[in-house]
Amino acid sequence: MHLTFGDLFCGAGGLSLGARQASFMSDAAGKLAPAWAIDSDPDACATYRLNIHDNSPVADVRCADVRGVAAPSLAPVDILLFGFPCNDFSAVGKRRGMRGQYAPLYLEAVRILRTLRPMAFVAENVAGLTSSHEGRCLHQAVHDFRQSGYRVCAHQYRLEEYGLPQARRRIFLVGIRKDLRRDFRPPAPFTDPPVTVREALSRPYAVFLWNAEPPTVSETVAERLSHIRPGENIWRAQRRPDFPDHLRLKESACRIQSIYRRLDPDRPAWTVTARGGGGTRTYHWSENRPLTNRELARLQGFPDDFRFIGGIQSVRSQIGMAVPPPAGRVIIDALLKTLAGVAYETVEPNLLLPERAPIIGRPRRLEAKSTAERTKAHRQRRTEEHRAVIKAVERAVRAGLANHLPPEDRRLLQRYLKRTTGETPDVAPLPLAAE
Repeated sequence: MHLTFGDLFCGAGGLSLGARQASFMSDAAGKLAPAWAIDSDPDACATYRLNIHDNSPVADVRCADVRGVAAPSLAPVDILLFGFPCNDFSAVGKRRGMRGQYAPLYLEAVRILRTLRPMAFVAENVAGLTSSHEGRCLHQAVHDFRQSGYRVCAHQYRLEEYGLPQARRRIFLVGIRKDLRRDFRPPAPFTDPPVTVREALSRPYAVFLWNAEPPTVSETVAERLSHIRPGENIWRAQRRPDFPDHLRLKESACRIQSIYRRLDPDRPAWTVTARGGGGTRTYHWSENRPLTNRELARLQGFPDDFRFIGGIQSVRSQIGMAVPPPAGRVIIDALLKTLAGVAYETVEPNLLLPERAPIIGRPRRLEAKSTAERTKAHRQRRTEEHRAVIKAVERAVRAGLANHLPPEDRRLLQRYLKRTTGETPDVAPLPLAAE
């Protein structure tokens, strides 16, 4: 069975790499092949092309806003992958939910699903999707996918239970086209105990590594870290009376727990983030420094020969925003087995949503249409409203309801109606010419 996939919001290619690694057969017949990918970040697109397509100049990797991509221009695929932007659901963001700038972009995936009709899709997002707008955002997304013709399984995964050396909770929505009559079930965890930071980062590295530049750190930060123990953050360290006063941070009502938090080498890492300053980076447990991008990539499950393109901050962002390849591999492997009718060990989905979720507070502007279609519909609505106003004004004038207006206002009304309807209402109380 030779299957292809497309990747929306592909980023550096973590989910695609997992798809390429996934297989339920011993030979190439059970593998997935990439067909196309779309992302708006030039560095991420360059990284994707280099690693997923071996830097092929003819690979269909589009650096574009997905809202401007016409679905018919994309090659048909068997599986659609998309880790739709999580900024509006993330706990470290402003939690705007469906009214944010990024959350509605999942509707672009809905649009492409309805056009290409792939056999299945895999979507990923942060755990905050379950709580955004009291869970209505998740309900709305699942509702739209179901309305597009797919049976959807929603499950929140603890990725450290699947071999990732990082405590990372993520929601995966897996949909299978209804006519295939197959239901996806989440694969069972297989790692006990979980992989620790020490195990992940202590493995030998190659002689030469990409993206291993040492991060810059000020003397003050290095000194502050020297007084923070493994597994501690700055707030806990400051409770000790011997903590130097000049290194203390001011207490505040909202204390972010990840501020100057060092890794515990005997546990999985904290969740790797894409950006942030002021002590929010991931700090080594024994060395007074943040981790290098190469070390962060290991915690995300990228192989050491996976090369990221761009500056240090751009690479950090690509790594933190990526779907960990091991997670993608486990879930897509289970999806392939489901499609092929191959048994595997499963667990019950932990996010059970009703078939008809309440649609509450969803902005009317969020329609699963292309930009051109939305613009056309907007203009059509405005035209219809304008025509209705014209008719209402004409009826009011003919009924004498404008008689109380000053002469100049009545002249303006008459000119307006003549311009828009082509005729001048013959209304006796409006002797416009005499006045």
